[in-house]
Amino acid sequence: MAGSGRAVDLAVIGGGTAGFGAAVTAARQGLEVCLVEAGARIGGVMAFCPGMPWGGGYPCGTSIGGVMEELTDRLRALDPPAAEIRPSTLENFGPEIVYDPDMAQIAMFEMLEEAGVECHLNTLAQRPVMDGARITRIDCANRHGSFALTPRLVVDCSGDGDLSAQAGVPFDLGDASGAMMGVTLSFLLVNAPWDVVFADPDPYFRSHARRGVADGRLHSDLAQLYLMRGFHRDTVFCNSVIIRDVDGRDADAIARATQEGRRRVAQLVAFLRAEVPGFSDAWMTALGPTVGVRETRKLHGLYRLSASDVAMATKFEDGIVACSNPVDDVMRGADGAMTHEAAVEGQGYYTLPFRCLVPEMVENLLFAGRIVSADPAAFASIRGMPQCMAMGQAAGNGAALALRGGCAVQAIDPADVVAAMQAQGMRGLAGEGLGPPQL
Repeated sequence: MAGSGRAVDLAVIGGGTAGFGAAVTAARQGLEVCLVEAGARIGGVMAFCPGMPWGGGYPCGTSIGGVMEELTDRLRALDPPAAEIRPSTLENFGPEIVYDPDMAQIAMFEMLEEAGVECHLNTLAQRPVMDGARITRIDCANRHGSFALTPRLVVDCSGDGDLSAQAGVPFDLGDASGAMMGVTLSFLLVNAPWDVVFADPDPYFRSHARRGVADGRLHSDLAQLYLMRGFHRDTVFCNSVIIRDVDGRDADAIARATQEGRRRVAQLVAFLRAEVPGFSDAWMTALGPTVGVRETRKLHGLYRLSASDVAMATKFEDGIVACSNPVDDVMRGADGAMTHEAAVEGQGYYTLPFRCLVPEMVENLLFAGRIVSADPAAFASIRGMPQCMAMGQAAGNGAALALRGGCAVQAIDPADVVAAMQAQGMRGLAGEGLGPPQL
C-alpha cells in the first residue's frame, strides 16, 4: 500500500550541516521531524574531516547568524572553549571557525535532542514512492531490515540528491562537461610545533611540494599543500590529498579513491617528516574513514544562482544567507586547477535566494546543501558549511510554513521565510545589511 509506513510531518534526508540545520529549525516549530542519516555521525564532512574549518561563517568579518552562530557560541562557551574564530592563512578566505570535532558532535546531538528530532543513524533512504507530484512514502533500510516513512514533506540534504533525482527533479552533474571536483582524504598531524611549521611565508608550502613531486616522492597533484593549524595547539590539519575524476555517486569508485588516498597520505606524511621543518617528530592521527565528496548533482530549482550573481554581489529579496566565499574550485577533471578566486570585489557579499532550494514540480520537497541550484562557478563559492547549514535552516522554515499553510512548496511566500530567518538571528537579509564587523 503506497501510504503505509511511519507517519511524520517532515523527513530530513541526510544529516550533514544542511540536514542538521533543517531538522533543528523545523522541530523547534513543533513539527514531528525524522532525520535519516546514512552514517553514524552528524555533520557530514565535519564528521570525518578532523577539524575542517567552517569557512564562510563571517563574510566581511560579521557572523551570518542563525543556527551556525548558535552552535559556534555553544562551543565557545564550553570550559575549556571548543571553538574559536581565526583568520585563514589561505588566499581570499576570510575568518574561519576552528573547532574540536568531537565536542562539535556532542553539541550538535544535544541540539537535535533538545529540539525533539528523531534520528535514524546508519540508515539509508532508498527510494521515494510518488503519487503524481507528491512524495507519499520513503523506503528506508538499516541493518535490522526495511521500514517506511510517510512524511507530509521532505527536505533532501543528502549531498548527492539521490532521492530528489528519483522523484524526478532534473539536475546537472559537475560542470558543463560533467567533470566533478576532486575528492579529498584528510588527516591530522600531532606534535608539529606551529612556530616552526608555519614560519614558511608561503601558506601552500610550494617549494617543498615541488621538490617532492620532482623527486617522485609525492603525487603530481600535490604541487601545493593545504596545511592548517588544527584547533588544539601544535596539531596540523591536512586537506592536501586530492583524487581526481571520481564519481561521488558510485560507492565502488569512492572505495577505490579512499584506498588510493591512503597510499598518497602515507607518502605525504613520510615526506613531511623527512623534509619539512617542524614535522620530524610528528605523527598522523584521525585519518578520514573515506574521502570527502565536494560535488555531484546540482538540482534544478526555481532559480539557478549564477557566477554573475556572485560577482555582482547581488542581494536578492528572497536571500536567505550572506556569502563572500571565494570561488573555491578543486581540480575538476584531468586538467582542472585549484583556484581560490575572489568571488566578490572588496568587502561585498551576495545572498542565496530561497528559490534555489525549491524544485519546479514536486510539491512537498525542498532541498539544501551541496545539491543547491547553482552553476559551477557559483556553486564553488556557496558550498561552504555555514552557508549549507543556513540553507537547511531556510528549508526547515519553509517546511513549517508550507505545512501550516497547507500549500505546495512552490506557493510558499519567500518573504515569510526571510522574516523567519531574520527573527532567528540571520544577518544581511532583505536590505538590512550585515552590520559592522565583529572581528
